Amino acid sequence: MSTFKQILTFAYESEYESAYDLSKKKLFSSPKIYTANGNLSKRWYVYFSFRDPSTGKLKRLTPFYGSANTYKTKEERMEVLTVYRKVLLKLLKQGYNPFKDNTALYQKLQRKTKTTPSTTEASTQQKEAEQSLNQPQEVPNLSLRAAFDYGLKLKEKLVGARTLKDYSNKIDLLLKWLDKNHPNIKTIDALDKQLVLQFLNHVLDKTSPRNRNNYRADIGSIMQVLEDNDVIGQNFLKNIPILKSKPERNKTYTLETQESIFKHLKEKDPILLLYIKFISYGFLRPIEVCRLKVGNINLQNKTLQFKAKNSQFKTKIIPQILLDDLPDLSSLNPEDTLFTPDKIGGEWETNETNKRDYFSKRFKKVIKDHFKLGKDYGLYSFRHTYITKVYRALVMEYAPFEAKSKLMLITGHTSMNALEKYLRDIDAELPPDFSEMLKKKQ
Repeated sequence: MSTFKQILTFAYESEYESAYDLSKKKLFSSPKIYTANGNLSKRWYVYFSFRDPSTGKLKRLTPFYGSANTYKTKEERMEVLTVYRKVLLKLLKQGYNPFKDNTALYQKLQRKTKTTPSTTEASTQQKEAEQSLNQPQEVPNLSLRAAFDYGLKLKEKLVGARTLKDYSNKIDLLLKWLDKNHPNIKTIDALDKQLVLQFLNHVLDKTSPRNRNNYRADIGSIMQVLEDNDVIGQNFLKNIPILKSKPERNKTYTLETQESIFKHLKEKDPILLLYIKFISYGFLRPIEVCRLKVGNINLQNKTLQFKAKNSQFKTKIIPQILLDDLPDLSSLNPEDTLFTPDKIGGEWETNETNKRDYFSKRFKKVIKDHFKLGKDYGLYSFRHTYITKVYRALVMEYAPFEAKSKLMLITGHTSMNALEKYLRDIDAELPPDFSEMLKKKQ
């Protein structure tokens, strides 16, 4: 069988012939040049993907180096790799298939080479570059760590720091699992659907369907970046199904329980009490409270600014019931974190996720353990409780749609559908007594 290098040697002399039917799936991706972001200490190469007949999917093949990396300037490397890329593209269009015997194509190119003279200076340069194709090829597949680090780097400017950290943590666990259970898997091209599915089943066994789905989504997001940049042939995580999972939803507190909690916190932990009042009266999520700085509170306008779940910054009014509980903030540094472990307003050098987890654990220790509350009750329960309270007060005065419209301004939901789904989930919207209907005879 003719080797890939032999065929490339004669490809540039051949005439253009299309190797694929445009009405069908494209057999190969256009060859591209990898320049390592201009770093001459790393290897540069030409790479492409070809459709694997056994799977029907594009598969990233071994990139081609030739003698490109013997050159010491960017311009020289690009000149040589540009020739390689053109030759390879022409060869693919003429019918080269790395999954088949290419002897016939090789012989055809060889015959044409013997009858076609080469006279131009450009062809001399091209021949010189092609001679390097006869050198032994190195195995250029990126390591798992290098490939995923590349994907994370490309994602860095597109997502927030917390999301990027979630991606990184999940990939770290995948790599640790692979190192323990499949130590022979070293490069990104060796990672396949079956291996990732085994890992996801491992996550499912240890945690929950919801967490397993989160791993699938986050790892799949990075894999999609790798596919988009031709590091892998296809993001096979898209073909791994999402499992049905029961969403976890904190229950609302009864009036008696909520009052008992506030009374207990007033005596035992005033800082945690104020933290919870921002959730209860301001309808903020716990992590949104953790993001607040002293400068986000505008006492003159009675407003606060915060980074919300799906936007950069949002502004809300501070209700008087919450203003009455605020201490004097005028002497504090506007850049200080509003809530710290031991005081209101101060420096706290850790990320927002750690801050949220700290207050969640503090709440468990001070409240949940004391009142023996189950796992269905948490900090989020205060937000659900007070949104329910406000909504039921509004529907006593306004028609349902008008009540929801006013509630949207208070809660910050971006659409009526989102608000209605939220109200259904927390059972805030209940029908009036229907006893008379049950008494009617049919």
